[in-house]
Amino acid sequence: MAKANGARALADLKALREIGSYKTGVHRPTLSADDMTAREWLCDKLRATGHEAEIDGIANVFGRAPGNGPHVLAGSHIESQNHAGWLDGALGVVYALEAARAVAEDPALAGKGVDVVAFADEEGHFGSFFGSMSCVGELEDSRINQAQDRSGRGSLRELLAAAGLADRPRLQIDPSRYIGFYEAHIEQGDRLEQAGQQIGVVTSIVAIWQYKILFEGEQNHAGTTTMTSRKDAGRAMMELWRTIEDQFPEVAGPDSVWTVGSTTLEPGGPSIIPGRAEMWFQLRDADQAILDAMHARLEALVAEVDAWGPCSAQLVVMGQSTPAVMDDKVRQTLVDAAKALAPDTYRIMPSGAGHDAQVIQPHVPSAMMFVPSIGGISHHWSENTSDEDIILGAEVYVDAVSRLVSQ
Repeated sequence: MAKANGARALADLKALREIGSYKTGVHRPTLSADDMTAREWLCDKLRATGHEAEIDGIANVFGRAPGNGPHVLAGSHIESQNHAGWLDGALGVVYALEAARAVAEDPALAGKGVDVVAFADEEGHFGSFFGSMSCVGELEDSRINQAQDRSGRGSLRELLAAAGLADRPRLQIDPSRYIGFYEAHIEQGDRLEQAGQQIGVVTSIVAIWQYKILFEGEQNHAGTTTMTSRKDAGRAMMELWRTIEDQFPEVAGPDSVWTVGSTTLEPGGPSIIPGRAEMWFQLRDADQAILDAMHARLEALVAEVDAWGPCSAQLVVMGQSTPAVMDDKVRQTLVDAAKALAPDTYRIMPSGAGHDAQVIQPHVPSAMMFVPSIGGISHHWSENTSDEDIILGAEVYVDAVSRLVSQ
């Protein structure tokens, strides 16, 4: 079995943190100068390992291992959220790099290899999973043409040109080359930490169902309109929100989550009864039957508000993804590696966040692994994981990859 050099992986992660450093985290939005420096850093590391490495026309980094195979694909993303953590995405990229080096250094695995990928824009500065979707042929040019940076830096086309990538082709993976894909990540939650566990082996990645709920009432004077004659869209929204919180536990599963992430009252004046309100609502689960039950309950509650008034209510579906179940065979290598190296401190669990593996799984058998997040914190510059857990995670990851390429 190939063995990880945990100290080397940890040193690489800390070196990568210096590129775009912000407090104890990083600020490396997609196609920023620091993001491109990080991509070039990765290319240099891959070439030193013996890989052919390049950045393609959507900013994906590909490192192709020599040899006739079998080959594994491994990686994650290297850009960050704005002013965020140093491990989100980067951990999976460095683990993939370490796996590539460990396999290359093991004479018993000659000819076998690990291709490394850093997918562009998993963090969604321009859209959803543009990098991984591009590499499996699911990203249309029209979406690239329309994409704008959410922080106002410009269009995707403009920033690709500024980074020198406008004329480069967008590369696609050949599924026939790979026997599996691995992604590693910090948990971004606190289940592992709360249970005193160090490794999470992911069963499935949740679906994310997003809705916009619109309420129409009657805008009027806040001082002269009696409480009994009001058609307050804001009040209708709040009553629905309270009812959702009361009733969703009846249909939700043990891993279900739901969130009201944004609300708007119009016109938003202190002395004006809102005539219109808008609520963005999201639910997540990995079980299709539970998703369907939660959706049905939401439809019924909105219909009830609309029928009884005094305000109308409309449910608009904004997006409904499909749960991504990880491949049994590839996942089992992570279980076996965890049993060998962390026999008392691993668990089988779903992923509550979206990841590139959900895009890759329909094309290449995929598996995913978590290490703990201290305090469950992520998407913030204070995000962190202990050195001990990072090193153990590298060892489990490399052991699992080695098991697969050895089969």
